[in-house]
Amino acid sequence: MDRATFACSTAFFRDFGNSSPGALPGGHVDFIDKVDSFTYSDFFRDYLIPNHPCIFSAKFTEDWGSRKNWVTWDGKPNFEHLLQKFGEAVVPVANCDVKEYNSNPKEQLPFKEYVQYWQEYIRNGHRSPRGCLYLKDWHLSRAFPEQDVYTTPVYFSSDWLNEYWDAVAVDDFRFVYMGPKGSWTPFHADVFRSYSWSANVCGRKKWLLYPAGQEEFLKDRHGNLPFDVTAPDLRDKRIYPRYSQSQPPLEILQEAGEIVFIPSGWHHQVHNLEDTISINHNWVNGCNVAVMWSFLQDELAAVQREISQWKDPMDDWHLQCQLIMKSCTGIDYKEFYNFLRVIAENRISVLEKGLDEESSSQNDSKAAISTLGMLHAVFDLKRTAKVLSSLSANEDFRQLDLTSLSPSPEALLQHLESAIDTALL
Repeated sequence: MDRATFACSTAFFRDFGNSSPGALPGGHVDFIDKVDSFTYSDFFRDYLIPNHPCIFSAKFTEDWGSRKNWVTWDGKPNFEHLLQKFGEAVVPVANCDVKEYNSNPKEQLPFKEYVQYWQEYIRNGHRSPRGCLYLKDWHLSRAFPEQDVYTTPVYFSSDWLNEYWDAVAVDDFRFVYMGPKGSWTPFHADVFRSYSWSANVCGRKKWLLYPAGQEEFLKDRHGNLPFDVTAPDLRDKRIYPRYSQSQPPLEILQEAGEIVFIPSGWHHQVHNLEDTISINHNWVNGCNVAVMWSFLQDELAAVQREISQWKDPMDDWHLQCQLIMKSCTGIDYKEFYNFLRVIAENRISVLEKGLDEESSSQNDSKAAISTLGMLHAVFDLKRTAKVLSSLSANEDFRQLDLTSLSPSPEALLQHLESAIDTALL
């Protein structure tokens, strides 16, 4: 373990509180340019724990296969290469010109049809009767695992969302976005209030960022968030009565090759200033898992308020609330328990059995634990224990039928705490 890693690891046992999202002092966003000297411990201390955004220079992505092969000599999307590799794929495409229930409607299109549209869109001066179509949330890595596209930077390797969903083999949170100049993503915060990182393979983006909590000032008189924070309607006090109390957004102009780190719970809106391709991950780890848990409690409370009138006549009201929450967010309390279980068991296994080269080379989660060190695994377990203890005591969780959970929450918590105590001896 090098000196920087040791410094990072020992910091895990200090009292960081709950790493709750916070505003960025002075509205400044750091630009990180020193590939060789910027360590994981630097990122952990200065950005993950305080929940501050930053930008990584293009030096951090210059070895990616996508940056070498997906881009022409003049920095444009290499449509010929992309069609050769992915022409037969079917991809999700959103229409940026249409608002439907506070989002853009999506359809599935053959990738070659989308590229044909995109080329025609460029030739027509970035206009089309079909509207501005944006390829979004494409699980390219899952569909084409053999392709040399990118390598996840070590700073983002403690990734519990993808560790869990890879383990259950039903989903992932790794995406490719491709869109013409003028395509954009409406105002939102990321799934489960996760962190996200976004790297431009080519093109430029403009980001408008609001620190967690600022979105409260942007809600209309009905409590709804705006679709577009640049719309003139926001200045109408009859519609948005608290808008004048909000601070201006942090604005980031992201160049080709650069990576933007978006903190947990920060709402944002993104515009493509050129024809742009980007790679994006959402992720949760020990630094923000408590934020995810708070988000889930808020979501369940909102569902319970909506159907409160049915509480007495409905025998399985609590279960129905969980089902509705899962349909809206993608997870319920039982699955959140299993999420914590998988994360805990992976780290307990490493602490009890150690790491061997063969298993860590074949398992991404063990490889990440090996890279970050044993003390990082202990940090993860300490944060997991704190949230698991809160979940186990939660009244809504305890009203569910928990007999199908194995091990029981109590047994898992005991095993987890024992592993921590043993590791710290």
